[in-house]
Amino acid sequence: MLSIGEFSKICGVSTKTLRYYAEVGLIHPEEINPESGYRYYSIRQLKKMLFINRLKSYHFSLDEIRSLLEWEEDQADERVGRALQRKIGELQQKMDAYAYTMEQMKRDAVQLENGIPMMAYLEHIEVQLVETPPMNLLYTRQLLRVEDYAGGYGPYFSRLYEQVAKKGLTLLGTPITIYHSPEFNPAGNDTEFAIPVMEIVTGTRDFPGGLCAKSVLRGPYSEMTSVHARLREWIENEGFELSKAPYEVYVTNPAESAVPADIVTEVYFPVRKK
Repeated sequence: MLSIGEFSKICGVSTKTLRYYAEVGLIHPEEINPESGYRYYSIRQLKKMLFINRLKSYHFSLDEIRSLLEWEEDQADERVGRALQRKIGELQQKMDAYAYTMEQMKRDAVQLENGIPMMAYLEHIEVQLVETPPMNLLYTRQLLRVEDYAGGYGPYFSRLYEQVAKKGLTLLGTPITIYHSPEFNPAGNDTEFAIPVMEIVTGTRDFPGGLCAKSVLRGPYSEMTSVHARLREWIENEGFELSKAPYEVYVTNPAESAVPADIVTEVYFPVRKK
């Protein structure tokens, strides 16, 4: 048996962390002396601890690691393999985003060297006044916290597409997100996910068309706040006001775009003259 200090030294994990791992059910001491409270780990637990360390180095959360540890040994390898593939995809997206950010920083640095203000790019975001047609939307409406946004919209749109297939509906467009909350609230925002369909069935609603200020974002979603800011500036300068909730149309699927610069999102702000 190894004392918690010896186990800690071999695995490169502090005794404080080991105690926390025991609290959250990740790895428990093999034995605890009832009189002294000293904790002891077996040699065979070294493999488990190194496995945990390896997954942590792969950016798995403790909850994800605990879930993988709960599987029976004969199913664990297959489960871990699938988890690794998912994590590879997640990390690739982050790497692509970092690469895009790096190029953006380089462009900003060059512009500043040439005497061009860093925020001058806002003036080049084009805005059009368009008349949009009415749509019939298959939708779901959720109160989303900040963590939900970070997790992406995939699960919500996936459920809608499942309904499309189950009910045999005819698609008439790409996914849409409508933002109903009047202000941003980290505790929860009223967000509607929708897909335009032909058939009027349970779970669909009429979405009236109308006059909109429209812009197009070509790039990662992290740039969306700039487009929203430019649209509000344009609306104010042109004597309009927002009439309904703004919405976004995903021309390309962000989850399937290998290069962030290839992502295309249309942004609509319904407006009326003041």
